[in-house]
Amino acid sequence: MNEPIVVVNHVSMMFNIASEQLNSLKEYFLALIKGKLHFKAFMALNDIDFVVSRGDRYGIVGTNGSGKSTLLKIVAGVLEPTKGRVAIGGTIAPLIELGAGFDMELTARENIYLNGALLGYSKQFIDERFEDIVDFAEVRDFLDMPMKNYSSGMVARVAFSVATATIPDILVVDEALSVGDFLFQEKCEKRINELVDGHGTTLLFVSHSIDQVERVCDKAVWIEKGHMRMIGDSKDVCEAYRHLGEE
Repeated sequence: MNEPIVVVNHVSMMFNIASEQLNSLKEYFLALIKGKLHFKAFMALNDIDFVVSRGDRYGIVGTNGSGKSTLLKIVAGVLEPTKGRVAIGGTIAPLIELGAGFDMELTARENIYLNGALLGYSKQFIDERFEDIVDFAEVRDFLDMPMKNYSSGMVARVAFSVATATIPDILVVDEALSVGDFLFQEKCEKRINELVDGHGTTLLFVSHSIDQVERVCDKAVWIEKGHMRMIGDSKDVCEAYRHLGEE
């Protein structure tokens, strides 16, 4: 189980941010034409380097804006790093942004097939697992309701259920379990444990709840202001992170 499956190799990510807030495309183009549009560089990640082995449960902790979500998007292939590279040794099921891959005007029934197709599932695959997906998400009474009428917790339930309908090599979870009720969070944690313990799925997990990271993950990396501050046993990293305010 020491086979590397995610290799984050000296990854840096820089964004160019407009120096002033522009409220419309018209304002943007006027400022651009007049030469008044200036950008400043923001280093979201700076030389992040670590290796995740198959079957690891890795938590990623850090304060808001530290670069956690940016790192997960790079791992999932949503963003291309400015420097460095990420090597992936398997299939990925990403749960990065709630509602990503959903058309909120469509019903949950339609979105299950749409989201499944985006994850590479065939219609036959969804047909065979449709009832299980609906039962796990607990949305049977709302299947034919447009998802724009769903709460964020209900959206998360459908997203998690579809993403874990298969057995991915790597499950990437970013705050998806922070919404909704604690009973469903427990249900999701149980599903994660089944995937990792029973099938060797690797977990990359971001949560604002340090207790949840400790409970779900055995290893953790702490990223602060784009820099990797600490890596190791999840309990050690989470304990150090808890004392951040004492510095």
